[in-house]
Amino acid sequence: MDEPSTGLHLDDLRKLLLVLQRLVARGDTVVVIEHNLDLIASADWIIDLGPGGGAHGGQLLYQGPRDGLLAQPDAPTAAYLRAHLGSG
Repeated sequence: MDEPSTGLHLDDLRKLLLVLQRLVARGDTVVVIEHNLDLIASADWIIDLGPGGGAHGGQLLYQGPRDGLLAQPDAPTAAYLRAHLGSG
């Protein structure tokens, strides 16, 4: 899915998260391209590309579980996610 949270109200975002969690619970693979930190925080595997966009991006910066990303001291995505989660 490409940015499924775009334009969603907070209540609808919660519903989307529940649907995605149900899909994963029944064994389905779910691939989401997303910038919403709530959705990123709920992912069990994160692939972070960058460091910028367009010609300035495309490098694999991180792949792995959320806690591994949060442990990256210099990763911009990790810093945003830590701030969003209130842990940094």
